[in-house]
Amino acid sequence: MKRYRFLFYIISSIIIAGCASIGSPDGGRYDEEPPQVVYANPADKATNTRQKKIKILFDEFIKLDNPNDKVTVSPPQKQVPNIQADGKSIKITLFDTLKSNTTYTIDFSDAIQDNNEGNPMGLYTYSFSTGETIDTMEVSGTVLNASNLEPIKGIMVGLYRQDKDSVWADSIFRTRSLERVARTNGSGKFSIKGVANGSYRAFALGDMDANFSYTQKSEQIAFDTTIYTTSNRPDLRPDTVWRDTSHYEKIKMTPYIHYLPDDIVLLAFLEDGQDRHLLKTERKTPEKFTLYFTAPSDSLPIINGHNFDAAKHLFVEASAKRDTITYWIPDTTVAYQDTLKFDLTYLDTDSLGQLVLHTDSCLELVAKQTHAKIERERQKKIDEWNAKRAKMEKKAKKPLAHENNPFETTYMELQVKPGGTIDPNQNLRLTFSEPIAAIDTSRIEFVQKVDSEYVSMPYLLLPDSTSPSLYTLYAEWEPKATYELRADSLTFTSILGHNAQTFRSTIRVRATEEFGSLYLNLNNMRLKDGEVAYVELLGKNDSPQRREEVRDGKVDFYYLKPADYYLRLFIDRNGDGKWTTGNYNQQLQPEEVFYFPRPITIRANWEMEQAWDVRGIARDKQKPAAITKQKPDKQKTIKNRNAERAGNR
Repeated sequence: MKRYRFLFYIISSIIIAGCASIGSPDGGRYDEEPPQVVYANPADKATNTRQKKIKILFDEFIKLDNPNDKVTVSPPQKQVPNIQADGKSIKITLFDTLKSNTTYTIDFSDAIQDNNEGNPMGLYTYSFSTGETIDTMEVSGTVLNASNLEPIKGIMVGLYRQDKDSVWADSIFRTRSLERVARTNGSGKFSIKGVANGSYRAFALGDMDANFSYTQKSEQIAFDTTIYTTSNRPDLRPDTVWRDTSHYEKIKMTPYIHYLPDDIVLLAFLEDGQDRHLLKTERKTPEKFTLYFTAPSDSLPIINGHNFDAAKHLFVEASAKRDTITYWIPDTTVAYQDTLKFDLTYLDTDSLGQLVLHTDSCLELVAKQTHAKIERERQKKIDEWNAKRAKMEKKAKKPLAHENNPFETTYMELQVKPGGTIDPNQNLRLTFSEPIAAIDTSRIEFVQKVDSEYVSMPYLLLPDSTSPSLYTLYAEWEPKATYELRADSLTFTSILGHNAQTFRSTIRVRATEEFGSLYLNLNNMRLKDGEVAYVELLGKNDSPQRREEVRDGKVDFYYLKPADYYLRLFIDRNGDGKWTTGNYNQQLQPEEVFYFPRPITIRANWEMEQAWDVRGIARDKQKPAAITKQKPDKQKTIKNRNAERAGNR
C-alpha cells in the first residue's frame, strides 16, 4: 500500500509541475518565406489571349491587403474588375471588352502577403497581351500638390499616346479615357507598366466618377505639355544583403533594365470656380444669421424679406471670397422675431456646370436661442449674483463696497493680440465679437512709460479691409520700452449698440538683441515681365509666419526669433499678390512654387546670409521631410521571428 501511495505522489508531482509551466508547444520554425507564384492561367506575359478570367496560384495560402486602393488594372476598366484572394490563389474577372493588340497589366503593388505570418511578396505585376507581343516599357515619376509640393497619395496617373499615328487635341483629357494608368504611393511616386514604345503626355487625375477622364471641377488634376519618349538601358543598382533585422552583411550591385523616363514631376491642383451651392443657413442668436456656400463668388446674394426690409434692417459682413456671409440685425424689432422669412437669390452651379441665378423661395430661419430665453438666462445670472452678494454681506455683517452687477449690462467681447510682450515690428490686433459702428478716440490713451512717468504717444487705429470687426493699432515701438493702451467702456460701440468693457493692456517690447536677421540672395528664378516673386518664412508646421517680396534678387527678414525656419517661394504670374491655381481649358499651369531644401537656423543677435538657387534641385526633392505631412508608406518586411525567438533563448 505504501508503494502505491509513493507512486501516486510521484505522478501527482509530475502533473502539478507540468501545470505550473503553462506554455504553447514549440511548433517548429516560423514561415519567413514570401509567397511565390507557381502557376497562372493565362501564363504571365502570355500573348494572343483574350481570356477575361485569370487565376494566379501560389505555393501557400495568401491574402490581399487593401486591394481596392493598391491593385490597378491597365488599360483602365470602366466596369470594376472582380479581384479576390481564394485560398492559395487570386482570381480576377475582367468585364470590359478586351482591346486588340494591347498589353494588359494587373499591378498588385505590395498587396499580396501570406495568410499566416503576413510575409509580403513584394511588388508584383501580372501581364498578358491580346496581340503578338508584350509591351514592357515603363514610365515613372512623382505627383505633388502644386501649392505646397506635398506628395499626393492614391491619385491616378495616366498616359495618352502622341505620335504620327495618333490624333491629338488639348481636349483629349476631357473626352477620352486615359490609355494606361497607375496610382501613386505614399511618397507620391508612380510607375506605369506595360507601355508600348512611343511618345506620350502624362496626366494625373483624382477621378471622382470613375470614368478615367476630367469631367468635374472637383477633381484634382495635373497635366504636362512635355512629350516623353520611352527608352531603356542596362544599369546597376545597389542591393543590401541583411544579416539580421539591424545589421547588413554587404551591399551588392545588381544588374537590371532601367526604363525611362523615370523623373516626371506632375503638379496637381484644383481649378477655381468649383461648383457653387448653398451649403447651409444658420441663426444661432436672434441678432444675426449666416449663409455658407461651397465656393466663392464675385457678388453677394439678394435677400427679399417677407417680414423685414433687407436694405434697411440688415448689415452685411462677408468673408474675403464671399463664401461665408453674416447678416447682422441692429433693429431689435426685427431681430426679436422668432422667425425670419425671405426669398434668397444667389449664383448657383446648374447641371451644365454654369453659374446661373437661382432663387430659394420662402426660406424661414428660427433662432436657436430666442430673445426671451436669452433674457431669462441673463436674469437668472443677475439674481444668482445678487443672492451671492447678499449672502456675503450677511456673513460680513456690514454692507460691502458698491460693485455693479456684471450681468446687468451686455458687452461685446474684445481681444487684443499679441498681448503682454511684442516684437518691435509687430502691431496690435483688436478683434471685436460684433461689427463696430463708432469709436470715440478721445477715450483712448496710448502711452509709453519713460522713467516713472507715462508719456502720450502717437498711433494709428485703422479698420481691416476684410472685416468691420477687426482693427489694427500701428505705432513706432521702441525696443525694451513699456507701453499701455487704455480705453473705457464707452470707447467702442457696435452696430447692436453694445460697448466693450473698460480695458487696460500693458505692452512690453522685446530687445533687438533677442532676434536674428536673414538676408537671402536668390537666383535662377527666371521671372518674365510683370511677374513678381514672394518668399514666405515658414514654421515647423509649414504655415507662413512672414512674407516679403523679392526685389533685385534679394529678400531681408528682420526681427526673427531664434528657431528653425523653412522657406517657400512662389512666382506671382498675374500680380495679384497671392498664389493662383491652374486652368486646363486655358492650358494654364498653376503658379510655380519652390522650397528651400533644408531648415534655416536663426540665432539671437546673429545675422545670416544665405544664397538660394531656386531651380537648382528637382521639385520632388525640394521640400524638407520635417515639414512634409504626407509620409512615405511603411515598407513591408519579413518579420524575422525565428531570429527573435533564437535571441530570446
